[in-house]
Amino acid sequence: MAFNLSWACVIIGCTFDSLGRISNISDVYPPLWKESPDQFSDYKVENGKYIINVWNYLERLGTYKILLNKTGKYFEKFAPENEQNILWGLPVHHGWQYRKGKLADPTQRAHCGHESGDHLCISVDSWWADLNYYLSAIPFLAVVDSGIMGISSDNVTFLPPSKDQMNFCYNVSSCYSSFPDTMKKWNKFYQLYSSNFDDLLKYLWVARVSSLKVARKKFHNRLQHYSKQEAEFESSRALFVDYLAPPLFPSALIRTYELQKGLPTQMLVSGNKAPFISDFTGFQNTVLLGLNFLHKVCKYTGKLSLVIWKILMKLKVTRKLFIEILEFIHCFN
Repeated sequence: MAFNLSWACVIIGCTFDSLGRISNISDVYPPLWKESPDQFSDYKVENGKYIINVWNYLERLGTYKILLNKTGKYFEKFAPENEQNILWGLPVHHGWQYRKGKLADPTQRAHCGHESGDHLCISVDSWWADLNYYLSAIPFLAVVDSGIMGISSDNVTFLPPSKDQMNFCYNVSSCYSSFPDTMKKWNKFYQLYSSNFDDLLKYLWVARVSSLKVARKKFHNRLQHYSKQEAEFESSRALFVDYLAPPLFPSALIRTYELQKGLPTQMLVSGNKAPFISDFTGFQNTVLLGLNFLHKVCKYTGKLSLVIWKILMKLKVTRKLFIEILEFIHCFN
């Protein structure tokens, strides 16, 4: 599917339609986006290395901001103001996690991430936070290694969490040592900025799925800290990424923001059953019901349903239909 005129019209049309319905454009950006670091010099320096505490929301968000700023020039040909930078999906979703309390300590044994304590703290016990680490630290260190940032690959170090340090990597060399395949996939994406829009989407989704595949296996035990309903939603949400990848969903700024309107506004608790959750909009109830259905289908069919989906998405007509359905939801939810 080429990035042709009709596709561009759909993007531009929906973007302006969405902007017209957004009362405050600042709502589109992650919380505290303006306050987060936007250059390396905003971070602490020790022995010539930038030291980043990615267990602090502002500092982790800053890595995304620098990433978006440094890669913006490669997406100018698709839309102005960096809006069509397909890396926007990462910080926008991270902002939703922060806004909805997903990054806080789910065990309630500490005040990390809670309003009663350090609300900027990111808990290592949070399933959401740990999966996001693999969609923040690894993409960021891979882009540093690619040369796009203009600094040496050994000039950035992330601080470890308070426990379970072996589950993470902290610099370019340790990430390559622990997760070589995933790092290579992200690096390949960064080397393709002269490619067309579809090729960029293809390699971005390959890298994102690779990051999540590693993280989901590593942090499955974190689900025990949540209610059954929340744990099922978390598993379904992660699984949904596998289904967004084959049709090459464009994870640009407005698009991601609009899609996330269908996500729950609070932690799910016992008794929450879609589509009958009174605190949720009809759209949110429908999305949650669909995610639950997807989770059950995959549970009983294994990988067969995903294999069939990937085959269908290789057909131009079915892939186009799926994207048009998402566009309809994006424009008219």
